[in-house]
Amino acid sequence: MHKLNNCRLYLVATERYAKNRLLVDIISDALDGGVDILQMREKNKSKEELIRLGNELSLLCRKRNKIFIVNDDPMLAKEINADGVHMGQEDFKKIPLQKARNLIGRGKIIGISTHSFEQFKSANASDADYIAFGPIFDTPTKNYFLGTSQIKSIMQITQKPVFFIGGINLSNIDKVLSEGAKNIALIRGILEARDAKKAVSAFKERIDDSRPSKTK
Repeated sequence: MHKLNNCRLYLVATERYAKNRLLVDIISDALDGGVDILQMREKNKSKEELIRLGNELSLLCRKRNKIFIVNDDPMLAKEINADGVHMGQEDFKKIPLQKARNLIGRGKIIGISTHSFEQFKSANASDADYIAFGPIFDTPTKNYFLGTSQIKSIMQITQKPVFFIGGINLSNIDKVLSEGAKNIALIRGILEARDAKKAVSAFKERIDDSRPSKTK
């Protein structure tokens, strides 16, 4: 999908890792630093809180011409006119992919989380616009991790942009990139950084340095 073609760095934002800082301030700095896609991932907020925060984050993204994604809820994505929705494997048991597509519209983005090569192959053959694969490394959000051994195989067959996620930081990102990954999704690597703008710039530099010169 053309909107995603030049997207390299994806921030999944949740107040859980904002510590004592305002999430909106961190996100603003991260977008200024070069984050391409922002996902609002809040599991414990009311509908009213999600609408309020979603509208605020959507405005931040629109001002910078960035993509804004809502987690889990196609109806919420439609209500606040987000650019798309990100769905987990469990979400599709409640709302099948085609229903989600019908809800948000053909011009919007749908992403899918995958946690195994089989899930990835299924998502790759689906109507989704991009795929997240992970967790690659140990992370507090999951009780398992997949490692980097499947990245090459995924990149050889993928028909969509793939964002590798899970415990990726500046000390291990090169392992992911050296296997052929083109796009990275982060949570703590940005949200817990002392300076989100600098952290994003550092991640983008690593990603760009790993690509052939002609595509930089």
